[in-house]
Amino acid sequence: MTGKKLALTCFIFVSCGSTDQVSQRRFEDIKGYFNQEVERLIKVKTTISKTVSRNGVSEHKKNISPEWSTELALFSESDINKPAWSDSYKVNTDGNTISYIALDDELRTRSVVIKKNQNGKWIELAAVNRTSNYLYSSTEELLYIPDSLYSIKKKQDVLLLGKNHYQITGTF
Repeated sequence: MTGKKLALTCFIFVSCGSTDQVSQRRFEDIKGYFNQEVERLIKVKTTISKTVSRNGVSEHKKNISPEWSTELALFSESDINKPAWSDSYKVNTDGNTISYIALDDELRTRSVVIKKNQNGKWIELAAVNRTSNYLYSSTEELLYIPDSLYSIKKKQDVLLLGKNHYQITGTF
């Protein structure tokens, strides 16, 4: 009888732990999505054509196999699923589009828009990140369309170093 009670107690603790983790996730799991994308892109050996531009000077490379975890890091870092931020974003749903808008000006990720197809599969993610202090300001505009393209536009203004504009575009 003691063994049955112990097994039941363990089952209850395990069940409660997994429920708590799921209930803490209020928004779409951006970090989890991009972790899966990195694994998928590596597995199918996806190559891209990539253009990198800094202040209008561009370099283009074709048929490259990027380090996907590095390539998509800014997208993963736009994840807004932190318990402390559960009330920090306004959520709008319009058909198959979900928008998250930051309510606090101090949050790095200012907005995220996710479009899905009829089956709930992500077909586009756009995010805007902003960081600012008295020495440095940066704005990132991110766009990801699975198996089509990703784009990163970044504007930086660093005291004493000036302004820089970067754009990275990868086409699948």
